[in-house]
Amino acid sequence: MAVTDEAIEKIKGMIVSGALRPGDRLPKESELASDLGLSRNSLREAVRALSLIRILDVRQGDGTYVTSLDPQLLLEALSFVVDFHRDDTVLEFLAVRRILEPAATAMAALRISEQQLDALTAQLDKLGDAPSVEELVACDLDFHRGIVQSSGNSVLCSLLDGLSGPTTRARIWRGLTQEDAVSRTLHEHRAILGALRDRDGEAARSWATVHIASVEQWLRSTL
Repeated sequence: MAVTDEAIEKIKGMIVSGALRPGDRLPKESELASDLGLSRNSLREAVRALSLIRILDVRQGDGTYVTSLDPQLLLEALSFVVDFHRDDTVLEFLAVRRILEPAATAMAALRISEQQLDALTAQLDKLGDAPSVEELVACDLDFHRGIVQSSGNSVLCSLLDGLSGPTTRARIWRGLTQEDAVSRTLHEHRAILGALRDRDGEAARSWATVHIASVEQWLRSTL
């Protein structure tokens, strides 16, 4: 194992074991290196690597701290990596979204508040019957994010937020080239919202699946 990898594993072990908790300040570099049997250089590299993936927070002049380890914070790294996707992997991202998002939508049916439902309805009403493709896609992102947040699962929400980026361009492309894409999307949004109002988790799951699968099917036919 490379020296830096060993240092990363040792710090990880301290966090997993509870020796270091969210918000804790790490011991001084010299002390920690000695305690872990590491060189200060390898420890420094490990701290730098762990700060890049939001495990540690290096504060100049104050020290190094364990972050909150909140899922949304940790999964920022996923969003960064996802941005490097190739066009030929968009279908794979859509397939993952088709697996996860309907489940989140079904969960939301049992948890979403009337106030949140009213806000989603107002959002669709404001959009109107003939929005531009760009307006529709922007609303689509906010619409689904609002529903997934209502699922009550922060990890699922962060995962889907990270996966939404690669499919945005495909959704815009579909809106510009498929004749009924805008009207179909609006209809499917209303159907999902109706299922949520009825507190019908299975109907919400089904409509969310149809909604995502329609983009996936269109893209597969054009590639």
